[in-house]
Amino acid sequence: MASPAIDDYLKTIYAHTEWQDAPITPSVLAANLGVAPSSVTEMVKKLAAQGLVAHEPYRAVRLTEAGERRALEMTRRHRLIETWLVSEFDYSWDEVHDEAEILEHSISDRLLEKIDERLGRPRFDPHGDAIPDAAGHVERVPFVLLADAALGHTGRVLRVSDRDPDLLRAIEESGLTVGAEHRVGDAVPPGAGDAVWLSA
Repeated sequence: MASPAIDDYLKTIYAHTEWQDAPITPSVLAANLGVAPSSVTEMVKKLAAQGLVAHEPYRAVRLTEAGERRALEMTRRHRLIETWLVSEFDYSWDEVHDEAEILEHSISDRLLEKIDERLGRPRFDPHGDAIPDAAGHVERVPFVLLADAALGHTGRVLRVSDRDPDLLRAIEESGLTVGAEHRVGDAVPPGAGDAVWLSA
């Protein structure tokens, strides 16, 4: 049975490997969700029993095909809502995450489809994250984390992490916004190296 808690777990597991390859561990999952490790242990057992994740004790947690399908559905909801709030209601990109966390569990599929249609079927949310289409397809672009990019590399800002609203504001003020060109070595706000992804 789907529930907001289950959906949040699946979405978090999916998001962890979206911009890097290492699978998520239970301890990282607990930190990302802000819950106790014991809570993660119990929930992962439930998810595994429902066929949504594959997990062996003390090892990484991976989505099954069914789990990934549900995670993509919830990711689509979340990112379309963020885009809608910025486009239609003048929210700034550092304000939309928490609102979308609430709304993604309550709006109907019909309203979600209307939002997607009204927005012109956007492919990316305000932070540069890909919005899965209704079939679960996600557009991928070769990327490099700013902190890992070679000095002098020039690329387009593809994505900015939405985990820290204060850092988002500082990054926006510096002009390091999605779509902007950036040369590695130019000044950036502290912490931006691990929060900004460039085209490879």
